[in-house]
Amino acid sequence: MEAEVAEVLLSKNKSVSSENSHGEGNYELKSYSSGLKWVFLDYSTLWRTGLSWSIFFLLNIGVPIVSHFVFSCSDCDPSHQRPFDGIVQLSLSLFAGLSFISLSSFARKYGLRRFLFLDKLCDESEKVRQGYTQQLHRSVKLLSAFVLPCFLADSAYKIWWFSSGGTQIPYLYNMYLSKMIVCILLMCSWLYRISICFLVCLLFRLTCYLQILRLEEFAQVFERESDVASILIEHLRIRRNLRVISHRFRVFILSTLILVTISQFVSLLVTTEPRSKINISTSGELALCSLTLVTGLLICLRSAAKITHKAQSVTSLAAKWHACATIDSFDELGDETPTAQIASARAGYPVTPNWDTDTEEGDGDDALDNTNLVPIYANTITYQKRQALVTYFEHNRAGITVYGFMLDRTWLHTIFAIQLSLTLWILNKTIGIS
Repeated sequence: MEAEVAEVLLSKNKSVSSENSHGEGNYELKSYSSGLKWVFLDYSTLWRTGLSWSIFFLLNIGVPIVSHFVFSCSDCDPSHQRPFDGIVQLSLSLFAGLSFISLSSFARKYGLRRFLFLDKLCDESEKVRQGYTQQLHRSVKLLSAFVLPCFLADSAYKIWWFSSGGTQIPYLYNMYLSKMIVCILLMCSWLYRISICFLVCLLFRLTCYLQILRLEEFAQVFERESDVASILIEHLRIRRNLRVISHRFRVFILSTLILVTISQFVSLLVTTEPRSKINISTSGELALCSLTLVTGLLICLRSAAKITHKAQSVTSLAAKWHACATIDSFDELGDETPTAQIASARAGYPVTPNWDTDTEEGDGDDALDNTNLVPIYANTITYQKRQALVTYFEHNRAGITVYGFMLDRTWLHTIFAIQLSLTLWILNKTIGIS
């Protein structure tokens, strides 16, 4: 599998890559493939598939059930009681189960190369392939950055809980050996579940980033002489890829949104009750679980909103290109505007492609979002074709959708408003905030 991925990404780079860069690219891809095996997601053979599902049932279902019903420790001292353990185990296991089922479905239907669009990278430019290779490596780093702090924090809590609990914590035969085995299993279960959750979210981010690279490359067609047909075909290809990504992840995104919303409101409801005892020992795991769920959801929503914004920026870019070409073509018509007036107007307001000379760059300025004028060539496209292309862009907005709803910034604002309203309503019912 690693050799196939390396062949796709580096097939057109042999003549310009040195041995060091070639080795670095292979290292990045091997790290990504190893990351999948690290969380026991390997479907290359039948017995490895069985091992993946066995590990899933053990660490995502079996260990959390034992943790909740055997080690709830309701008779322990207040610092060792776990009143919110049921919410923690159920929320994290449901999120991990949803992520694992999604990954299993992706692996069975598409395979790694097709799922990550690696089979089509041979048709892309060198810049797109290099950018995507860098993002593969960055995804592994992000997975470690999200997983390790959360795992270390929970491990410190579990080690303290078992080591300071004494005989009040249930054990079998040998107290020290029993506690050590159970503590390791609980730590492995936590690590496995948060790794699965973050992995799917980062895979969605990775596939979105490839389309961002393609959109930035697509924006260059407005800076050179291009045919409307070629522009339309390339945009249709990008729209199709975005539709494919939306179809693959729509169930996961919607289910994650519902799950995280319910989980957070239940957590808020039980923690704001007057009888609840809130401290670092009783609600520390609940805070870590909430942080994991919300972070995973924000990764998905931010990636979807970003690619949607980039895709819709094409309309603005095409309109600017159309306006610049129209202005230039009308300036060349001497019948309607006197030559002297044109010369004086251009002298008073010089229009150049890089007219904005301010050294301070805008937030997110790139090929799609900038304030530079588009250079016009002598043999530009006719007015009717340009107008037809702009009209097409206006009525065919691309982006990530969930069952027809576009995941843009307006949609995110709506979600935030609804969540805030529900939060204030719950706080009003529990502690009297109005």
